[in-house]
Amino acid sequence: MSRTRIHNFSISLDGFGTGEGLSLDAPFGHAGHRMHQWMFATRFGAGIMGGEGGASGVDDAFAQQHEPGIGAEIMGAGKFGPPCWQDDPDWKGWWGPNPPFHTPTFVLTHRPPSQPLEMEGGTTFHFLDTTPEKALELAKEAAGGQDVRIGGGPTMVRDFIAAGLVDHIHFVQVPILLGRGVRVWDGLEGAEAGYDIETVSSPSGVTHLTFTRS
Repeated sequence: MSRTRIHNFSISLDGFGTGEGLSLDAPFGHAGHRMHQWMFATRFGAGIMGGEGGASGVDDAFAQQHEPGIGAEIMGAGKFGPPCWQDDPDWKGWWGPNPPFHTPTFVLTHRPPSQPLEMEGGTTFHFLDTTPEKALELAKEAAGGQDVRIGGGPTMVRDFIAAGLVDHIHFVQVPILLGRGVRVWDGLEGAEAGYDIETVSSPSGVTHLTFTRS
């Protein structure tokens, strides 16, 4: 049975999933890459950055769960590009000609381009202006029985959790305070009641929080 999963989603101690002031030069706003250093240091992170090396251990074990069994991804407009990327007909995402998804990928935006965008390596971006429920229905059909990953950003993650659509959540709490940006937890009071929750602390200083539907 196809599940809906979130993996490797970093949040600050004060609950922000990204910083303020997102732009072409600052994809995570004033947060920079501080929330993702834990992942860049792993073997998984080195691999997705096109390099070699990286550490094994707790962080890498969690990070590696990001890809197996995924048949489609859903992401928000803010993950696909900077504000107003829809005005640039040449914009094809942050990741170059061969994005790391290698599956059908559904981008939710109120200003969807009219045609899908087929990239190298099996990634095709489909642009939709629809509800989380309808997007998940389409993604599950495209996934062919495999799982669907909710890729972010924080508004997208919050909307799917609020709608009760997510079966497995992996948040990584990073020991920094952002103070401003987009918070994940707003409006999700009591959402934990439907999940079994586990926490694992890492020597890197991050804490892995997993929520699995009861």
